[in-house]
Amino acid sequence: MRRNDLNGENGMPRVLLVDDEEKFRTAMKKQLELRSFKVWDVDNGEDAIKVVRRQDPEVIILDQGMPKMDGIQTLRQIKKIRPEVQVIMLTGYGCCPESIRESCKNHVFHYMQKPCVLDQLIEMIEAARRERIYAMARHEIPEIKTGSLRRWLVGAHNRRPGLIILGFLILALIMFAPAPKRLIQWLNMQKTDKVGEPLMGYADYRKMELGKTIAQHYSDTAGWTKEVIQPNGKVATVRLTTEQTAFRAKVMVGILAMSVVFWASGAIPIGMTALTVCALMYFFGVLPPDKLASAFAKDSVIFIFGVLAIGNAIGKTGLDRRIGLLLLGATTSLGKLVFVFAPLFAMTAGFLSEHTLVTLLAPVLMLGYSGVIKTAGLKKDRSLIVMLILMLTFIANAGGPGSPAAGGRNAIMVGILTDYGVAPTFGQWVEMGLPLVPVLSISIALYFFFMFRKQISVKDVNLAAEIRRESQKIGKLTREEYLTAGVLILLVALWVGFSDRLGMGGPAVFALVLLNILGITRWRDISGIHWDVVALFAAATAMSVGLAITGGAVWLADTFMSAMPLDMKSGVGLAISASLISGIITNFMSDGATVAAVGPITVPMATISGVSPVMVGLATAFASSYAFMFIVGTPNNAIVYSFAKDPETGEQLVTSMDFLKHGSVVLLISLVVTWLFAFFGYWRWLGIY
Repeated sequence: MRRNDLNGENGMPRVLLVDDEEKFRTAMKKQLELRSFKVWDVDNGEDAIKVVRRQDPEVIILDQGMPKMDGIQTLRQIKKIRPEVQVIMLTGYGCCPESIRESCKNHVFHYMQKPCVLDQLIEMIEAARRERIYAMARHEIPEIKTGSLRRWLVGAHNRRPGLIILGFLILALIMFAPAPKRLIQWLNMQKTDKVGEPLMGYADYRKMELGKTIAQHYSDTAGWTKEVIQPNGKVATVRLTTEQTAFRAKVMVGILAMSVVFWASGAIPIGMTALTVCALMYFFGVLPPDKLASAFAKDSVIFIFGVLAIGNAIGKTGLDRRIGLLLLGATTSLGKLVFVFAPLFAMTAGFLSEHTLVTLLAPVLMLGYSGVIKTAGLKKDRSLIVMLILMLTFIANAGGPGSPAAGGRNAIMVGILTDYGVAPTFGQWVEMGLPLVPVLSISIALYFFFMFRKQISVKDVNLAAEIRRESQKIGKLTREEYLTAGVLILLVALWVGFSDRLGMGGPAVFALVLLNILGITRWRDISGIHWDVVALFAAATAMSVGLAITGGAVWLADTFMSAMPLDMKSGVGLAISASLISGIITNFMSDGATVAAVGPITVPMATISGVSPVMVGLATAFASSYAFMFIVGTPNNAIVYSFAKDPETGEQLVTSMDFLKHGSVVLLISLVVTWLFAFFGYWRWLGIY
């Protein structure tokens, strides 16, 4: 753990001076110290490495021509120890091309010739200190401030000791608290196959055998059973007890709560949170190793891996510029982004894979953003990129109610309603859901417009012009672009026509293989994706599996439902309750798992209460699209997060805290718009209730 003040010791910049000329070194040290620098000085590379290991210099002034271990050799060793430290290379022999090449290869910040002007050197040191901050972000190295217990507990992004302690404390409290009676009741319920029975809320209900309880089904499915020879010689199957199953359900709820704290706050790197989830599920016996590995390698995880790699391929060929110009050609101002692009994009996402659309547009928006800020003469405009990236993924999510083809969550709800003999046709769903999409998307876009328009430094946000300019730079379409476009068309066709049989991940991997065979994508391109995002989504998927199979998910859904007032359990109130529960839970679980857990509870309640089960079922499905608060909420969020990095510095421009801050507001907006415009608006006109 790195434990030092970002501004140095008592506000002093920290510099290591490495030079075998004693007079030069001594004079330089005195001059820097007179200007309030903290300076270490050594006369050889070996001692320099020792100082770097024990101290934490921000900048190293390194002489290239030293005996024994020269500057280049020293540089290589230093970068292995502290890759974020910035090195200014000095030489008294002139700058030969070979030296420059070697220095650049080993990431030298700047090359200067001795003797150098002191003011120029100090200016370069300050610039190097600024670059070090970006380097630390690229290498995920936290800078924890010291001086008090409070500062240490607060920490820095990716290393917040106070929140780490809080997360594990919450986990322990949930795990070791007595099992609630309602959880025990759920785990002891037996399947009777009666339409409307409460147990239909269990995600694995259709896989259960008649007469079995959740606890028994979990033991058999997970493999937590063993054969025991009884005294009479007969072989009996011993399963987990209800209490043991309840403990594992509490473990999963605790892991969920802990992960929310970590992901929302950046307490530890998101990839490490994923590994923590895996370790805890394994250690506490939620699933045996093989099944745990399977839970982490679901089709949706392979899909995320595939689309990130395909996104790299699109950017490599330049096809992203062509696609961006096609989709964003009319986006010449913030107003058109809100009132033209937002509704059209959301309605498109209601029928096509929103994940595909986001994969195509995220790198294009980054390209347009880079061009806009360069034109404005800025290094970055964080408000602008947060607005663009979050708008893109949130509006894509808002397309979810559009049609049954908008996602697997809708297909799950159609299946639930089919069990009750009231499943809507494709056209009926579109009639009830599509009118909501443009209103919802414009409402979300307006929030970002009014929230950010005064914070954005760039005055002329003409994305179309920048994308057109970038397209003109690369000239006419190349063979690689035509081939990549053909592969993309094939991929979309496979997703649209065969995803029920091939899944979403299989076609993506097939497309990658095809791109490699065609000579467009190489293994280096594929291995260079953001694996932390893949690990993040894998952990979220595994948590959904663990919550569902242990009964933790259905218990959470039932707990939310029980907390609702009586007037929210009938009529339109029940639809509002269902959407509220679904909208909250979908931010912590996958949308499909949310519908699988909540739908079988809300739809039977509608039947019993004499309310339209279609109204309540669609309310549940619609709100399951509103996963705005966390990166893990939906593949869209994970995809845009992986692209939202500064192309020059590698800085993560959109953080998990941005998702939480703006996503919570957008969730509330989406629910209110759904209630007012759909439930109390055109649904009455359609005569749904």
